[in-house]
Amino acid sequence: MSKAIKQMQMDALKITFGSVQDFVLLSITGLTAQQENGLRHTLRKKKVRLLQVKNSLARLALDDVGVKIGKDSPYWVGSTTFAWGTSSAGSLARTIEEQLKNQKTAAQYKDKVKVKGGIAEGQLVPFDLMVKMPTREEALASVLGAILGPASQVAGCLTGPAAQVASQIKTISEKKEEEAAPVAATA
Repeated sequence: MSKAIKQMQMDALKITFGSVQDFVLLSITGLTAQQENGLRHTLRKKKVRLLQVKNSLARLALDDVGVKIGKDSPYWVGSTTFAWGTSSAGSLARTIEEQLKNQKTAAQYKDKVKVKGGIAEGQLVPFDLMVKMPTREEALASVLGAILGPASQVAGCLTGPAAQVASQIKTISEKKEEEAAPVAATA
């Protein structure tokens, strides 16, 4: 491959990887063209893209965009296919795991598609941990729950005594009405 072509590929990879911070690295070997096309098609429906890149070019492109993976990393053993898309690292990993464990397709991908690991926010992350990462919506919900939980308890503490007083006043007024009703009936 000439230097000009390598440079054009590097520039294209920098543009592609420049805005992406979450990847899953796969090893896809032994799939037929139909199986690989089927995998790409089903993942594309879920907004996940796949790109197989020469390891040396991918390493250089990732280094240039700020993702540092050493030369002797197990991520660079064998062919490497990058998967990216969706809104977060957790949802990306779950989508890929779901596709690989799908009952209809699991048999054809067994021992042919292997997950090497993941990159989340530019940091290397084991795939098992990446699957457990919350999506953006889940993270926001947990933060809001943490914020609103104590606030609702404070509101309950403030309204609780007032509700008790109002209940006691209502009970007293009902008793007075009951006492007044028999007196009016006898008169």
